[in-house]
Amino acid sequence: MISEQTASMEDYLEAIAKLSEEETSVRVTQISNRMRVKKPSVTAALRRLSEEGLVKHRRYGLVELTDEGRRIAEEVMRRHEVLFRFLSEVLDIDREIAQEDACKMEHSLSPASLERLAKFVEFVVTCPKGEPVWHKGFKYYFEHGERDQELVARCFEGDS
Repeated sequence: MISEQTASMEDYLEAIAKLSEEETSVRVTQISNRMRVKKPSVTAALRRLSEEGLVKHRRYGLVELTDEGRRIAEEVMRRHEVLFRFLSEVLDIDREIAQEDACKMEHSLSPASLERLAKFVEFVVTCPKGEPVWHKGFKYYFEHGERDQELVARCFEGDS
C-alpha cells in the first residue's frame, strides 16, 4: 500500500487497472471520466505515480501500470471486493451503497483484518446447509428490532 495520506493515489491505480481490463489502451481522458475529476488532476496524480515508479506515462501518451503499480492496484481491488461482499452478502446492504462504502473503507483495512474478513465472508456464503440460522436471525433482528425466539433457540440446539 502507498503511504496512508495517498488513498486517492490508490484510487487512481485501481481506476487504471480496471480501465486496462476493459480497454486496449488507457488515456488521461478515460481516467478523468472514470474518476469524475478534471484532466489536470489526473495529470498531477500520474506525475506523482510515475515518480514513485507505479505508472508509465508520457505527456499525451498512454498510461500503463508498472509491475509494482499493478500489484498495489490488485491489492486495493481485493480489499474492495472483500468489503463489498461483506457489506452486500453478509449484512444485506444495498449493492450501490455497499459499493460506495467499500470504496471509502478499502484504504484503511489492515492485511490481518482483510484476511479474517475474507475468510468470514467465504465461510458464511459457502455454508453447506444454506443460509446459517444466525444469519436469518440477524436479518429478522434488523428488520423487526427484536430477536426471533425460534431462530435463537435453533442457534443453540445441540450446545451443552
